[in-house]
This record gives sequence, structure tokens and C-alpha cells, in this order.
Amino acid sequence: MYNACMSTQKTTEQNEAWIAPSILAADFARLGEEVENVLDAGADIIHFDVMDNHYVPNLSIGPLVLESLTRHLSNRPGKALMDVHLMVKPVDRLIGDFLDAGADFITFHPEATEHIHRSLTLVKEGGAKAGLVFNPATSLEYLDHVMELVDMILIMSVNPGFGGQAFIPASLNKLADARAIIDASGRDIRLEIDGGIKTENIAQAALAGADTFVAGSAIFGSADYAHTITAMRRQLQHN
Repeated sequence: MYNACMSTQKTTEQNEAWIAPSILAADFARLGEEVENVLDAGADIIHFDVMDNHYVPNLSIGPLVLESLTRHLSNRPGKALMDVHLMVKPVDRLIGDFLDAGADFITFHPEATEHIHRSLTLVKEGGAKAGLVFNPATSLEYLDHVMELVDMILIMSVNPGFGGQAFIPASLNKLADARAIIDASGRDIRLEIDGGIKTENIAQAALAGADTFVAGSAIFGSADYAHTITAMRRQLQHN
């Protein structure tokens, strides 16, 4: 079981903490407004979950929705960063579509491609940041030969496919392991966690090494987005 004594020693300066609301929990009838509201409330990046009812047992949204969102947000001051999490298989065919739609980060699961190096290269050659996603039972060994291409590592703290699931505590151990791998590489790689993140456990995830925190129902299910995001940041400051 993970505890504070097991947290990794940070050998490189850790990235500034980012709060990433997952639009999977938003009201899709007014999605543009919902995204604007969380950005106004202090969100750093928007997490965009893509599910294909093949790799995961659920179906969500595609590149046309992302394109519409990026167009809707184009008049806002500053760039609204889009963090696209592809839960699809095979993944290569969709990478170009999401690049064209405005993705800033594209992460995918190593099990979803026959050639991890090629898929990461497709993302980076298209101008976005590339990353790998690790399910609770997926080994971090997939990173061994592609670290030079990775800009983000996403640790799933639930099994992917549905929002609103309970946080799996053992994911803190994997976070700590991933943080050690990042620090040893000396590269600027973001470490993201997704699944069951809320005000009550975000500090634990930060202590284990995360710097990017995906929260869906904890934010979109709250009465006051700004209050919830501020409360999360307050917990991170105490870390």
C-alpha cells in the first residue's frame, strides 16, 4: 500500500500543477458553455475522452466535436489547451483527424497499436504533444524504448470506459514509479492521473508525483466550478 514515506525523491523540477476537467462529465446539451465555464473557473487544460465501444465498452465523442469546440473557443483570449485521450483501437487512423481538429496533447494506450514508436511519431510530426496511457494492470515497461518521444504519461486510477468510478488506491504506487522514471530520464514530461480524482484525494496523487489532474464529476457535478477548482488547488498547495 502506498504511503507518504514511499513518495519518490524529485530529482528534477516538477511541472506546475494543472487541473484538467474531463468533459465526459459535462452537460453535452451545452458543451461549449460548459467548457467556457470551467476555463473561466480556473481550469488549465480540457480533457477530451474518446471511446469507441471496442477498446473500451462505451461510446463517446469524435473529432467533429473537438473541431467544433476549438472553433467555439477561438475568440477567447489565450489558447484553450485540448488534451485528447484516445481509448480506441486501432489508434493510428484517428490520430490525424484529432490533430486536424485542434488537439494539443494526444495520449493513447500502448495496447491499442501494433507499433508504439510509429504512433507516437505520428502525433509529434503532426505538431502535438504525445503520450502513453497506462491502465491499472498495464506495465510501465512499454516506456523502455520510447521515452524520447513521450511528452506525457497518463496513469489511469480506474479502469477506462466510464466516468464516476471510484479511485483505485494502488494507482498511487504506479504514479510513484512513473515519477521515478521521468526524473531518471531528465526530460520535461507531464505526469497525469485520471479516475476518481476529487478534492479529498488530489493531494495524495500529487505526493506520489502527479502534476496534471483529470477530474470529471468532481468538477462538473459540483454547484460551483470555481469553488471546486480553488479547493483542489488549495489541497495541492499543502502538498
